[in-house]
Amino acid sequence: MRNSASKYQDIVMTDQESTGPRASDQKTNTELLFAADRRHLLHPQHHPIDHQQPVLWVSGDGPYLIASDGRKYLDGLSSMWNVNLGHSHRELIDAAHTQLSTLPFATAYAGSSHRPVIELASMLSEIVYPSIKAFYFTNAGSDATDTSIRTSRFFWRTLGRPEKTKIIARQLSYHGSSVGSASATGVAEFSDVFGPRLPGFLHIDSPYPYRFGDDNNGKSQGIAAADLLEEAILREGPESVAAFIAEPIQGGGGGVIVPQDDYFPRIREICNRYEVLLISDDVITGFGRSGRWFGLQHWGVEPDIVQFAKGITGGYIPLGGIGVSARIKDVLDHGYTYSGHPVACAVAIASINVLRRERLVERSAILGERLLSRLRDGLAAHPHVGEVRGLGLLAGIELVADKPTKLRFPSTANFSGRLKAEFMARGLCTRVLTDIICLAPPLICTDQEIDRIADIIVDTLNANFATTADFASTN
Repeated sequence: MRNSASKYQDIVMTDQESTGPRASDQKTNTELLFAADRRHLLHPQHHPIDHQQPVLWVSGDGPYLIASDGRKYLDGLSSMWNVNLGHSHRELIDAAHTQLSTLPFATAYAGSSHRPVIELASMLSEIVYPSIKAFYFTNAGSDATDTSIRTSRFFWRTLGRPEKTKIIARQLSYHGSSVGSASATGVAEFSDVFGPRLPGFLHIDSPYPYRFGDDNNGKSQGIAAADLLEEAILREGPESVAAFIAEPIQGGGGGVIVPQDDYFPRIREICNRYEVLLISDDVITGFGRSGRWFGLQHWGVEPDIVQFAKGITGGYIPLGGIGVSARIKDVLDHGYTYSGHPVACAVAIASINVLRRERLVERSAILGERLLSRLRDGLAAHPHVGEVRGLGLLAGIELVADKPTKLRFPSTANFSGRLKAEFMARGLCTRVLTDIICLAPPLICTDQEIDRIADIIVDTLNANFATTADFASTN
């Protein structure tokens, strides 16, 4: 007698077989699977209204995702900003298989170690910020944030300054969805609906060049935005502030906000002045996504703590972590069962080898310039495209109701669903963050695939969203 798991497995396999049953049977099987989905599964950021017509992904091939109906879609966001090397990369798959066949798990707690975790830490020391000397591994980005927070507080406590506990973050930054990381996150959608944040967290405005404003008492935008950190530290008392956490480029919450060139150098100065640790959240920007190995390298700034996840394994297996400076290394004390999991470390090693050998970090910078140029050329005259921005293979297209005044569309417009549907109809899967189209395609894309992504965006906006009436029709 077959169990229910095998029944649902058969449904998935049927949908993938090119020589399988008729299309009507495939549709029926997919519907059965989605019925089970709705009964038994809670999705991340779960809203039932967003799951009425889901897509069943069955395979991937390079920069493409393939659905159960056989259609191929360009993966415009590298799935969740993480599939940097595309889907079904043989080298990463073989690394996982080999490690699973030899040592599927061993603890990395003090008193034990294994080759993959040692090799990965050594490799990271060669590509990360020069200030970073040692690494601790977690399971994902959210617990990397929690680890950064705990580490910064533990550090000051060991120095006899236990009152330094407050964490300053920024509005529109996303740092994770655990209790601690959500308290650092500056997006109400991801935090407020779950009740109050933990005590000891506060937020300042992000630099947001498109909207920050120019009346800053003679200061540049970047300096004025960075000085908000100094004001917050002085208001709270430097003796109470442990760390400032920031994404080099605000992606998941801000819609790809690239700071002014003088912003992070000033931030580093302020952190030094008031003895506040600087935490760089490179979960999205790490491993070549921005055209550099890590995001703050664009501005010559080195953090005290760096946190990473996503692209370290290309999304093939969960892995996150933090890197710390030499003075923090001596006091680090944490514990996760799966810290330094050998299979995850083996895949990460393979991923870094591919990035190095194929020079994909440099390629990301080149492709990013191509993507932004094509988007800007195609959308320059569009009356509702306020800004096209980005760095490396990170891009955001901000839509506005009125271009001269930068007036936003009302929240009731709710046109993101229609935009996503139009993109999907043209063969592109990506994210629309309210009124910002986000792009982060795999680093292994060809020139032609990058052009195709840009052309789909341009064609969709020019054909279906050229006037205010077009947007209003989505209500």
